[in-house]
Amino acid sequence: MSIGDKKAIVIGATGLVGQALVNELQQSDDFHSITVVVRKKSTILDSYSKVTQLVVEDLLLLNDEDVNAHTHAFSCLGSTIKQAGSKQAFYAIDYEINAHFADLIQDKNIHFLVVSALGANANSPVFYNKVKGELETYLKSLSIYKLSIFQPSLLIGKRSEMRFLEDMAQTLFKLVEKKWTKPFKFKPVTAEQLAHTMLVAAQSQTAAFKLYDNLSIQQTQ
Repeated sequence: MSIGDKKAIVIGATGLVGQALVNELQQSDDFHSITVVVRKKSTILDSYSKVTQLVVEDLLLLNDEDVNAHTHAFSCLGSTIKQAGSKQAFYAIDYEINAHFADLIQDKNIHFLVVSALGANANSPVFYNKVKGELETYLKSLSIYKLSIFQPSLLIGKRSEMRFLEDMAQTLFKLVEKKWTKPFKFKPVTAEQLAHTMLVAAQSQTAAFKLYDNLSIQQTQ
């Protein structure tokens, strides 16, 4: 594929990682256009010259026609049980919408890149990790042309909504960050680090499947 021929579609583009990813894609010469799927139009995303906003009130209404013209599909969509309001609502966002997006991508020449989480495990007693693990298991069962799964630890960055425990963890991390210079399994990563790793994977991954763990995200240049 020649430079500039790649076309991205992104869900979760208005979140912490999604905004960082759109910025990376905007600056990349490899990507000619970026379709962002949003529930309501974003003035911030309007400022990007490559971006076209596809407004869909219910992401489960996305269809084949919406994704067909793209070479890469990115999901930065994710929530927390507190933010979603209940376990059922969290499951609907983190599993059902992502699974639907993946269903549309399978059997097409589209590289799917999705943000999961460190600790994702379908057998985990922790509901959050269990849902993330179940999604990973489902994605691996599909006929996806190329699949990348990213498992970050705590994400550092300024969110539009309050997440008390994450904000407190970020504050504590910043106090001792200078002592934690070397990569290690649980070290927090920035949204920009994760977004950059996703871009690099989109540009260079040749394997049909690759898991990018938290160490990989820290070490990507």
